[in-house]
Amino acid sequence: MTASKTTGRHADRNGTGQPMRGLLNADIIRLTLRAAMSRRRALLFALPAIILIGISALLKGEAHSAAWPPQVLGTVGYLILALTALIVGGSVLGADIDDGSILHLLATPVSRRTVVLSKYLVAVVLTIAFAAVPEYLAGAIATGASSRLAVGLLAGALAGCVIYNALFVMLTAVFSPGQALAIGLLYVLLWEGLLASLVPGVSLLSAGHYSLAVANSIAHNAALHAYLNLGTGVGMGLVVTVGSLALASVQLSAFSATGDVS
Repeated sequence: MTASKTTGRHADRNGTGQPMRGLLNADIIRLTLRAAMSRRRALLFALPAIILIGISALLKGEAHSAAWPPQVLGTVGYLILALTALIVGGSVLGADIDDGSILHLLATPVSRRTVVLSKYLVAVVLTIAFAAVPEYLAGAIATGASSRLAVGLLAGALAGCVIYNALFVMLTAVFSPGQALAIGLLYVLLWEGLLASLVPGVSLLSAGHYSLAVANSIAHNAALHAYLNLGTGVGMGLVVTVGSLALASVQLSAFSATGDVS
């Protein structure tokens, strides 16, 4: 992604010469939600969740070991969560960059922070609907709706929705959408999926393990393989979330209303 490094600050200001205030913008939220929920994208978001619930129902009837729910739902379920957040978090901003509409958006008197937070909120809500809720349903099928594991998995998944989407929105703001997707896939599959599961120290820089720390604080299940305690997971998760959103806002401020995006 290349863009003119002139700041284009006039795009952030209203008639008084000051940026329009407010953390969220209802119009941006509505338009982003409408674009994200096209028929094809909605199917793409829903399909992994349906598969996860189906796997849980199948194993509930066929598996004879009590160890599979935390092992499967804590690995496959959270992997689906990460990939869903990658698709959603990357698309809420990446679609505007790809079609050039980001330039029109930045020409409106809305602060870059508001643009980022509004789109981020949509990404979090959609990821909760298509990943966190199905994770809970799969856990409820496996161990009961009120079980510590099901509730813990839900809590961890909610934390993951917040952290992952901040990270992937930031990647899309810093890199081109294609590059952000590739980097996100490498992070999820190699760093978190392989290294973090083999080298416990890597978990300190793993959004998935921040989520597992939250889940295990409720589930208290060793089979979740949560290498971090709750305080470390929540603390690092907050640092990553706030830092990623701040960086995304700063990077978006580098766009010019007359700049080119590629």
